[in-house]
Amino acid sequence: MLGKGGVGGGGGTKAPKPSFVSYVRPEEIHTDEKEVTEKEVTLHLLPGEQLLCEASTVLKYVQEDSCQRGVYGRLVCTDFKISFLGDEDLALDNGGEAQFKNKIIGVNDVPLHCVDQIYGVFDEKKKPLFGQLKKYPEKLVIHCKDLRVLHFCLRYTKEEEVKRIVSGIIHHTQSPKLLKRLFLFSYAAAVHGTAADPRICTVMFDTPKDWCWELERTKGSVKYKTVSVNEGYRVSDRLPAYFVVPTPLLEDDVRRFQGHGIPIWCWSCHNGSALLKMSALPKEQDDGALQVQKSFLDGIYKTIHRPPYETVKTEDLSSNFLSLQEIQSAYCKFKQLFLIDNSSEFWDTDIKWFSLLESSSWLDIIRRCLKKAIEITECLEAQNMNVLLLEENASDLCCLLSSLVQVMMDAHCRTRTGFQSLIQKEWVMGGHSFLDRCNHLHQSDKEEVPIFLLFLDCVWQLVHQYPPAFEFTETYLTVLSDSLYIPIFSTFFFNSPHQKDTNMGRENLDAQSKPLTLLTVWDWSVQFEPKAQTLLRNPLYVEKLKLDRGQQKGSRFKHQRQLSLPLTQSKSSPKRGFFREETDHLIKNLLGKRISKLINSSDDLQDNSREFYDSWHSKPTDYHGLLLPHIEGPEIKVWAQRYLRWIPEAQILGGGRVATMGKLLEMMEEVQSLQEKIEARHHRQEAVHAEAPGLLRNSVRLSSLFPFALLQRHSAKPVLPTSSWKALGGEDDLAKREDEFVDLGDV
Repeated sequence: MLGKGGVGGGGGTKAPKPSFVSYVRPEEIHTDEKEVTEKEVTLHLLPGEQLLCEASTVLKYVQEDSCQRGVYGRLVCTDFKISFLGDEDLALDNGGEAQFKNKIIGVNDVPLHCVDQIYGVFDEKKKPLFGQLKKYPEKLVIHCKDLRVLHFCLRYTKEEEVKRIVSGIIHHTQSPKLLKRLFLFSYAAAVHGTAADPRICTVMFDTPKDWCWELERTKGSVKYKTVSVNEGYRVSDRLPAYFVVPTPLLEDDVRRFQGHGIPIWCWSCHNGSALLKMSALPKEQDDGALQVQKSFLDGIYKTIHRPPYETVKTEDLSSNFLSLQEIQSAYCKFKQLFLIDNSSEFWDTDIKWFSLLESSSWLDIIRRCLKKAIEITECLEAQNMNVLLLEENASDLCCLLSSLVQVMMDAHCRTRTGFQSLIQKEWVMGGHSFLDRCNHLHQSDKEEVPIFLLFLDCVWQLVHQYPPAFEFTETYLTVLSDSLYIPIFSTFFFNSPHQKDTNMGRENLDAQSKPLTLLTVWDWSVQFEPKAQTLLRNPLYVEKLKLDRGQQKGSRFKHQRQLSLPLTQSKSSPKRGFFREETDHLIKNLLGKRISKLINSSDDLQDNSREFYDSWHSKPTDYHGLLLPHIEGPEIKVWAQRYLRWIPEAQILGGGRVATMGKLLEMMEEVQSLQEKIEARHHRQEAVHAEAPGLLRNSVRLSSLFPFALLQRHSAKPVLPTSSWKALGGEDDLAKREDEFVDLGDV
């Protein structure tokens, strides 16, 4: 069984180290100093970016090499990023010219918001660094939120420069900040007046027209209406200026408790059922106040619960689902599996990979989210019931589950434009606290929870299981997760639309000046050239007009198991009670037992969900219809491209999904060429040869973690130990035998 990312487990033979490596060793620094200084890379600053401190004669170590070889250069810190400036010919991270290049963040750049933890090495002992230091380290280790690990040797750097660069990095990555001091505003002021790309088709949901369009698209306008009662944020600063509520609901009801206790529309199903969310009413101790709230809720629920014509199923996510602390704790354990200091540490932990993965509980949390989404989907699709999601502020797990259900049920949300519009609607306008949950201001670690990353991981499971159903790729999801920490886009740097609008004002501008225009992350041309953007679009996406139902029969994909947990006896059997967890029955209300009559039996619902799940998976897949993920143990996998991309040992050279994609694209290119020749002959025209995306050519040279790992690295171990090749017999025997080291089902 494979341990991690397509490389043999701890019992395999390790390949010998290469006999020649053209890297600069620490002892060679002084002899080569003059030559290397002449080749120093120029520091490129963004508009509004300022250099804060720097240090020369710094060695950046090779992560996978325990011999501590590296590249000589300068380490600098600006108000936007930490950057290492070394000779490009010697830079180990390039592996040649990077074809998938980010125009904002270079291969040796780390945005300050992406720094997770800083360590110093004192006498070969690694210690976390905080605040003012009495003694400065000889080595600096930076753990990043995108799971990169950077090592710098400061042994040959001047003492004063060491103090400046270490103190500067600690201060600017750990000290609490004010919102208006974020680089986001410096950049916006510097590029003030720059127009957004008119080709961006994402619906932003900042006008009533956008909400009305969404209601018409989902055929929800019969029962629901757009309201502007919160225009100017007169009612609530956590709600958007415009949103959708049930048609019978009065605007005075919205004002009553500042938008709390109001069912807000998320999406309508084709059968008329709807997905709604509600934030809890303020907690009251006084009996009189409780009675007032009870009467208010009774009236509100009558707008969505009118049996037998319309019924509602209530899901209380604050009490009977995952807690935010549980999610944060699991991810903290999970990410440690990928923050690898060197090659030796990778191989030392490989033998206990599965036990460490299981103990983190991250994959189980993903499974529970997908399972809950399936239960909600069954209510909407099969039982024709409204589903009301309850949460304290309706801005965390409500965002996750409402979005996940829509991705599963609505094919529009599986296009790139639809997915981006979904995030705008449910997350940005839905008031998810990106500023707090990503801890951009470093004001409270207690608020930091990777809810949005958990959502992207759940979506990746669907993308991995049903590739033709999605217009975007896993690379798109990976760069979207990276964009959480790039403070030139406003999308993920505010807690609410109100906070964004109030901080775009004129405090630092003349009275006649226009408010700042902040960039949106959906303008991908800011980060990538057109050639690189082709990797964000899935060439295997099945367009609806070209869908041939006759060809769908039996079109199921085999799934690799090496990045998932094996089935064990400790897991419940999928044949009975699969959807029954330790979860108690749903909480009966927001205030006590007053709405218990609205809650159906959770046992019956779970049994129905099991039948619904089995029935759907017994039929051919309609990639433009409902999608239900496989959620049995081995089917929930590690998102390898995001979590393993910086670990060379975890890469399969010329293998993995990129190899399959490359071959399929070659076949598509050949078929398209033949079609054009036929059409040209019919019309007596010269055929124009169409090419597949050039970045996927020569897939045999690409890593399984492409496009983040392009070429072979020196310390990568062979899939099959070379010492064992002769013992395996000839090629014919080898092809017939089941590989003992790796499951190649996905290659």
